[in-house]
Amino acid sequence: MNCDLCGKPGRLFKSEVEGARVNACESCSKHGKVFHEIKQETPKVVAREEKKIREIREKKEGAKEVPIIQLIVKDYASKIKNARERKKLKQEDFAKSISEKESVIHQLESGHMEPNIELAEKLEKALGIKLIEEYKENPDELKKDKLPRSNGPLTIGDMINFKKR
Repeated sequence: MNCDLCGKPGRLFKSEVEGARVNACESCSKHGKVFHEIKQETPKVVAREEKKIREIREKKEGAKEVPIIQLIVKDYASKIKNARERKKLKQEDFAKSISEKESVIHQLESGHMEPNIELAEKLEKALGIKLIEEYKENPDELKKDKLPRSNGPLTIGDMINFKKR
């Protein structure tokens, strides 16, 4: 694991720095209150934004294959509801037909829940609509000054520098 503040790998401590609880290295933890040392077995959780930044960095560094990013369309709720109503199905009947709970359909149609890719594919097939957009960015369009500068994982410092620009 790496320090959330500077990105340095090694021994980490659960600390509170400027009101935020972070995993900080020995030198960064001096800037706040240390709670305890973190065992190295702690599983890593990769945020969606960090994954996207890593994909952009790979493109920038000349990776041959540009990954395709799948995104759910913004108006998914109305598309799902309109398509279901066109088929003259109640939420309960539609939910049973695709082996989902009625509450899931209600949350999707009200916009309180965004479907994951698997569920979106199931809905596309059942309703005959398009909910997934594929996005492939041209690496030539990337600009150096728009990307965080560290070479390791994304850190809080990277985000602060990124916001300043």
